[in-house]
Amino acid sequence: MPGAVQSVERAAAILRLLAAGQGRLGVAEVASTLGLAKSTAHGLLRTLEQVGFVEQSTTTGKYQLGAALLHLGTSYLDVNELRSRAINWADPLASRSGEAVRIGTPLDGRVLVVHHVFRPDDSLQVLDVGALLPLHATALGKVLLAFSAGGTTLPDALEAYAARTITSRRALGRVLGEVREHGWALEVEEGTAGEAGVAAPIRGSGGLVVGAIGIRGAVERVCDGSGHPHARLVTLVRDAARNVSRDLGAPRW
Repeated sequence: MPGAVQSVERAAAILRLLAAGQGRLGVAEVASTLGLAKSTAHGLLRTLEQVGFVEQSTTTGKYQLGAALLHLGTSYLDVNELRSRAINWADPLASRSGEAVRIGTPLDGRVLVVHHVFRPDDSLQVLDVGALLPLHATALGKVLLAFSAGGTTLPDALEAYAARTITSRRALGRVLGEVREHGWALEVEEGTAGEAGVAAPIRGSGGLVVGAIGIRGAVERVCDGSGHPHARLVTLVRDAARNVSRDLGAPRW
């Protein structure tokens, strides 16, 4: 069997680096981070720029991901069966719950948002499609962890994203046990202060969990005064998850 092509591996590493960064990176920064010679990093960046996978700022000379990657990602999402089946149920869930709806699947130890329906009001919102969310700090992620969907390995240290993020593996284990028992997961100001979410598992044709669907909104809308989610919202989320699962060919459970 032929070995890996080094230039392709290095190009992929550059794309991952740019995707994980907080803004544009220069040739020297890319070379230093990845342990490459500056000439090698420059050659790879120029090639990636030529095919549209990265773009270079005309003012700073630094690089960021290019529009061609967005097109590829959109093409992937368009053919992703989970997303295509879930779309039919995501819009009604947003309409009935009054909250934003996200559908996620595991990817490289995180939650990849494959579909996002805005909250049905006139407030300013940011599209989350393509975002990678932490498993332990989101309702979507807790579902995937609880039901051991593929690609759900946690990092050694659980990062705190807000004051109430669970950073203890023992505490998280107890929460995941409750998720398995009840069939849904809750987050309350764990990923973002002031926000809460509810999610439920989506099952594939073999009955295994392949993703999760959930709502997210202000704590005071999602939860009651004691911090518990409104029962009506939990029912809406679980019904949507069952409907998507049925469309994916999952057996009844």
